[in-house]
Amino acid sequence: MLSNNDILKKLRVALSLRNEDIIEILALVDFKISKGALGDLFRNADHPGYEEAGDQILRNFLNGLIIYKRGKLPEPKTNTGDEKPITKKQH
Repeated sequence: MLSNNDILKKLRVALSLRNEDIIEILALVDFKISKGALGDLFRNADHPGYEEAGDQILRNFLNGLIIYKRGKLPEPKTNTGDEKPITKKQH
Protein backbone atom coordinates (compact mmCIF):
# COMPACT_ATOMS: atom_id res chain seq x y z
CA MET A 1 0.00 0.00 0.00
CA LEU A 2 1.24 3.49 -0.83
CA SER A 3 1.87 5.90 2.01
CA ASN A 4 0.79 9.53 1.87
CA ASN A 5 4.46 10.39 1.30
CA ASP A 6 4.58 8.08 -1.73
CA ILE A 7 1.42 9.65 -3.16
CA LEU A 8 2.86 13.15 -2.73
CA LYS A 9 6.12 12.07 -4.39
CA LYS A 10 4.32 10.49 -7.34
CA LEU A 11 2.09 13.53 -7.85
CA ARG A 12 5.09 15.85 -7.65
CA VAL A 13 6.84 13.91 -10.43
CA ALA A 14 3.73 13.34 -12.56
CA LEU A 15 2.78 17.04 -12.48
CA SER A 16 6.39 18.29 -12.69
CA LEU A 17 6.02 20.30 -9.49
CA ARG A 18 8.88 21.90 -7.61
CA ASN A 19 8.87 22.33 -3.84
CA GLU A 20 7.97 26.01 -4.31
CA ASP A 21 4.92 24.97 -6.35
CA ILE A 22 3.77 22.60 -3.60
CA ILE A 23 4.19 25.31 -0.97
CA GLU A 24 2.13 27.65 -3.19
CA ILE A 25 -0.56 24.98 -3.67
CA LEU A 26 -0.83 24.41 0.08
CA ALA A 27 -1.00 28.18 0.66
CA LEU A 28 -4.11 28.32 -1.57
CA VAL A 29 -5.99 26.46 1.18
CA ASP A 30 -4.29 28.42 3.99
CA PHE A 31 -1.95 25.57 4.94
CA LYS A 32 1.53 26.86 5.71
CA ILE A 33 4.60 24.63 5.43
CA SER A 34 8.29 25.50 5.29
CA LYS A 35 10.73 24.24 2.66
CA GLY A 36 12.53 22.24 5.34
CA ALA A 37 9.38 20.55 6.59
CA LEU A 38 8.37 19.75 3.02
CA GLY A 39 11.82 18.28 2.35
CA ASP A 40 11.40 15.99 5.35
CA LEU A 41 8.30 14.50 3.70
CA PHE A 42 10.24 13.64 0.55
CA ARG A 43 13.19 11.93 2.27
CA ASN A 44 13.65 8.17 2.20
CA ALA A 45 11.80 6.38 4.97
CA ASP A 46 15.07 5.16 6.52
CA HIS A 47 16.55 8.69 6.75
CA PRO A 48 16.71 10.10 10.31
CA GLY A 49 14.98 13.34 9.22
CA TYR A 50 12.06 11.55 7.54
CA GLU A 51 8.58 12.71 8.56
CA GLU A 52 5.41 10.81 7.78
CA ALA A 53 2.83 12.84 5.86
CA GLY A 54 -0.48 12.82 7.65
CA ASP A 55 -3.90 12.75 6.06
CA GLN A 56 -4.30 16.49 6.69
CA ILE A 57 -1.31 17.38 4.50
CA LEU A 58 -2.44 15.13 1.65
CA ARG A 59 -6.04 16.35 1.89
CA ASN A 60 -4.97 20.01 1.85
CA PHE A 61 -2.59 19.37 -1.04
CA LEU A 62 -5.33 17.74 -3.12
CA ASN A 63 -7.81 20.53 -2.34
CA GLY A 64 -5.18 23.13 -3.18
CA LEU A 65 -4.31 21.30 -6.39
CA ILE A 66 -7.91 21.65 -7.55
CA ILE A 67 -7.72 25.42 -7.05
CA TYR A 68 -4.24 25.55 -8.63
CA LYS A 69 -5.42 23.76 -11.78
CA ARG A 70 -9.02 25.03 -12.12
CA GLY A 71 -9.09 28.29 -10.22
CA LYS A 72 -11.36 29.29 -7.36
CA LEU A 73 -15.08 28.67 -7.60
CA PRO A 74 -17.10 31.78 -8.41
CA GLU A 75 -19.08 33.29 -5.56
CA PRO A 76 -22.65 31.96 -5.50
CA LYS A 77 -25.31 34.42 -6.57
CA THR A 78 -27.40 35.72 -3.73
CA ASN A 79 -31.16 36.00 -4.01
CA THR A 80 -32.07 39.68 -3.90
CA GLY A 81 -35.80 39.01 -3.91
CA ASP A 82 -36.24 40.36 -7.46
CA GLU A 83 -36.22 36.94 -9.05
CA LYS A 84 -39.40 34.91 -9.38
CA PRO A 85 -39.32 31.52 -7.63
CA ILE A 86 -39.20 28.51 -9.90
CA THR A 87 -42.37 26.46 -9.78
CA LYS A 88 -43.21 23.13 -11.37
CA LYS A 89 -45.67 23.18 -14.23
CA GLN A 90 -48.89 21.28 -13.69
CA HIS A 91 -49.65 18.62 -16.31
